[in-house]
Amino acid sequence: MSVELEESAKKPVEDEPEWVNVRSMPTHVTYNWTDITDEFFRACSVLKLGELLQDQSFGLFEAMSAIEMMDPKMDVGMQGKKPDRPVLGFDDSLTQGLLKVNDLEMSELIGVMDTIVSCLVTWMEGHSLAQTLFTCLYLHKPLLIEDRCLKAYCVATVKLCEIIHDTITHAGVYEEEDFQPLTYGFSLTLPITQPRVLGMLREAEDDLSRKLKQLRQLSGPVPPGVESPPAETRDRDGKIEETQAALNRFKLLRMLFVAVTNLSKRDLSNSVGDILKCLTQATDLIGPICATIGSGVQPAESADEFPIVMGFEPLVNQRLLPPTFPRYTKIHTRDDAYRYIEALIGRLELVCMVQSHSQQFHLLVDLFIDFSITSPCVLSRSFLQSLVIPDKLPGKLFGRLPFTEIIKDSVRNFTLPPYVNLKHPSSNVAQARESVELFLSHSAPIFHDLLQIYGHNRARQREKLGIILETFSNVQEEAEKLDATQHLYLQKCDSTVRHFNYFGSWVLYHVLRVMIQYLLLGFELELYSPHEFLYVYWYLYEFSYNWLLTTLTRIETVYNEQESLTDQQRGKSAKKSKKKKRQRLPQRESIMTQAYYHMCGGFYKAILGFTLAGKFRRPLPDFDSEEIRFEHRFAPFMHIYSPPPVPYSQFVEMTNIAKVNPKLTAEDFYNSASKAFQQSKAMFESMNISNPEMNSLIRVAKTNFVVMKLMTGGHMKDSTKPPIYDFSAHRNFPIIKIS
Repeated sequence: MSVELEESAKKPVEDEPEWVNVRSMPTHVTYNWTDITDEFFRACSVLKLGELLQDQSFGLFEAMSAIEMMDPKMDVGMQGKKPDRPVLGFDDSLTQGLLKVNDLEMSELIGVMDTIVSCLVTWMEGHSLAQTLFTCLYLHKPLLIEDRCLKAYCVATVKLCEIIHDTITHAGVYEEEDFQPLTYGFSLTLPITQPRVLGMLREAEDDLSRKLKQLRQLSGPVPPGVESPPAETRDRDGKIEETQAALNRFKLLRMLFVAVTNLSKRDLSNSVGDILKCLTQATDLIGPICATIGSGVQPAESADEFPIVMGFEPLVNQRLLPPTFPRYTKIHTRDDAYRYIEALIGRLELVCMVQSHSQQFHLLVDLFIDFSITSPCVLSRSFLQSLVIPDKLPGKLFGRLPFTEIIKDSVRNFTLPPYVNLKHPSSNVAQARESVELFLSHSAPIFHDLLQIYGHNRARQREKLGIILETFSNVQEEAEKLDATQHLYLQKCDSTVRHFNYFGSWVLYHVLRVMIQYLLLGFELELYSPHEFLYVYWYLYEFSYNWLLTTLTRIETVYNEQESLTDQQRGKSAKKSKKKKRQRLPQRESIMTQAYYHMCGGFYKAILGFTLAGKFRRPLPDFDSEEIRFEHRFAPFMHIYSPPPVPYSQFVEMTNIAKVNPKLTAEDFYNSASKAFQQSKAMFESMNISNPEMNSLIRVAKTNFVVMKLMTGGHMKDSTKPPIYDFSAHRNFPIIKIS
């Protein structure tokens, strides 16, 4: 924290203006109603039985989306059941003595703070601000609160919401199911600076610390011969516990406020250490806080399961909600809310590490994919997006690295094209340089969008990946033209040089990865029926991973050739050159690709064996069309320039066992599947990587290898029950269970 921030945090608040809700309601409304009842019934009498009247602006879609006004089940503005209490706002509750703004008991303060955290977490989970945080009347006018501790907590909460709201909306990786940006007329901007908010939290902590010290002094050792009344001792110990619990909650909010404030600056070069320190201290506070949840005032029973605590009214903003279907909002429990905060802190710690991550493009894609696998919340995803790609347009990565240069370095490190090498003679040709720069400027927005797609939730990722594949077709064509043009310039310098698609292979590599990610997300989202596993794993095995493996092998070969030529020109020894080649990334990725390739082959061959054994059931053709399903699943791949689209007829031809080899039996496929799983397991183990992802893959391969071995020996041969695919161990590759 800077000195300026510390000094400004110590300044007192002078003449703080009252924060007033920006909503303005007219005092009198005049309606000019026209009665159309008779005209409506006359028009209805003309219609025959079963006929519908359709207008151009009101079709069947609008009719299904229409809201029936005044119906509690459809109109959110109607109250189905009148509450047994008056629905009052901040001023009315304060006037009637139902709201305390001063002299709160410690248990009441803890109860209010815990409920605010529960509402905050529920809001970040995608619910509306009006039905979560601003059901707290204290947050409507926090500057009117007289209690210094409660005022500091409410002001800091509103400022924290402002930072969270701005971060999520700026990153733009949220959907309607992730986050609702509407503020419903409430202003999140308080006339207090962030350093002053931090100072208010410190002052509240100092007050609680002094009170805690006084209580501990009073509960000192009992003099000899004097017995302290047990009731008084228990009461004093209870106050000490409550004061410590409140102090821990203020410390947690302050640590979160400092961490989120620094993360929102999008430049962590000088503040990573401070952020990690705050997050570590916040993590240490979660356990003691959860242990003292019972110290606060507990919510009263409510029919709508909303925690009714002093200062909270779930129906106060009912009339502000839009005229839509009622959306049920269930507030998180206090324990769940703090556990959510604990998980959020862990994700923010991972986000802080992004500054030290490699800046190669394909490694950044891996970072986004690995982070997305953990199903992070929208706030942590937004922070990651804001740090890596702070601009919505393809400008600079991390705010300082030009995106076109990142792509150029990625191509250079991946395929080592001669015309990107500044020391190559072709780089002196102006037209050659211009064509490369033109390609980079055209492809930069697409790869920028690809990174942004991996910041969305998993369901939206699959949807958007299918869309971006259409744009990759144009990039592939431009890359192929660029390689052909550059080859002509290379031949002028060296007539013996052979042609290779340097940029085209790099683009193909990313296209194949997008295709694989698109298909695998279908398993994770449970979009495929068991009878569809055959052609999905078939496509992954025969085409996607096969093409990717071939591409990596070809790239590795060409890279080694170019590296050898470069070393010869520089006069380097072959020993150093080989040592450098063994450190190449594609070699390691090739092993992983082969492992996935054999894993998908194992499932594909196992399902073929189940088909021959009568264990694989397809839907009746009268009610389902496999061809339509096939075309629907692979529809986004129809626009790709390379690899070429695969028609359904090719799938039928390649999986027709009677036509390919009639002598093959189910046991033959089981045996082939067991070998594939064994190869996959051996390759995963050869990586020497110990993490939950790798351990689950090894477990799946090992278990399925044993199952296929048993099936090869005739286990459950007479059973016609279909196998069970258990995805509990891994999201994409199930454990096969035979019953």
